[in-house]
Amino acid sequence: MVEPTAAAPIKVKVFIATMFELDDGNGQGASEFRHWKKRYWQNTTPIAVRGAPHPVYGNRDGVCGAVLGIGKVRSAAAMQAILLDPRFDFSEAYFMISGAAGAPPSKATIGSVIWGTWLVDADLGHRWAPDESAAGELAFLPCQGFETTSVLRLNPALVSWAMRLSAELSTAAPLQRSKAVETYCLRYPDAAARGAPVVGAGTHVTSDCFFHGPGLSAQTQAIARLYGADDYTISEMEGIAVAQAIQPLHGLERVMSLRVAANFDQPPPSETTVQHLAVALAHTTDGLADSIDNLEKVGGRVVDTIVARWEVWRKEVPALSE
Repeated sequence: MVEPTAAAPIKVKVFIATMFELDDGNGQGASEFRHWKKRYWQNTTPIAVRGAPHPVYGNRDGVCGAVLGIGKVRSAAAMQAILLDPRFDFSEAYFMISGAAGAPPSKATIGSVIWGTWLVDADLGHRWAPDESAAGELAFLPCQGFETTSVLRLNPALVSWAMRLSAELSTAAPLQRSKAVETYCLRYPDAAARGAPVVGAGTHVTSDCFFHGPGLSAQTQAIARLYGADDYTISEMEGIAVAQAIQPLHGLERVMSLRVAANFDQPPPSETTVQHLAVALAHTTDGLADSIDNLEKVGGRVVDTIVARWEVWRKEVPALSE
């Protein structure tokens, strides 16, 4: 990375935001960052940012990134600290929120990579005990006047570009997962769960709670529809918070959310939710380890396109016909 100065801050073309890094230093351990670092930031000197838990990495092409931390508070605070550091120029930057996630088995299988169309906050609202409602009634209402805080629509033109580039890539290089994970997915009767990993698009729902089970999955789908978003496809813990940190400074036109399904949001029919959640990590750790590289494969195609055609992309998201 070229060292920044007050007179010449680093011009960021794409910023990749990941959430956790548990690498043991030998390429082992759960990591959302390792594959991006290997692609873009080998032999680069990281830059510590006051207020951020991890440093920012970057290369001479203007591709930068960092680990922000898990959960809405940590990730948003870290993103804001980085955005406000005068050593970086984000005035024309694109942002890619990238990480592992859960998925309903009816929507995607482990290893699938899903571009976010909408970001929804499942926590901000009014909630009460389900047994205090009529049967089948959703025990949730939005906070009146805060609806625009709880749901954000990402730029449809940018999502369309991402999907087109992903389709070209996945034809040439199919998404990967291990045989063990493939066998695990066969515990589920859903066609999507039993199928091969795909690139798709749908609503990403953010919650600080690692919710689990068919009941909460259905409730989450209902909340997404209540806000007018499309189908809930991904559960995660940071997306809308990171986007809200970016929005007042740079808007949402250049924000992307990219997640890989590393686990399902509910058990197979043969297990109860409590049984499955108790051993969820044992069931899904391989899903993360064996599919996390799919993020770099899919997202990297978009990053590289933006950088290679920067004189076009720096002005605006180009028309899809270009």
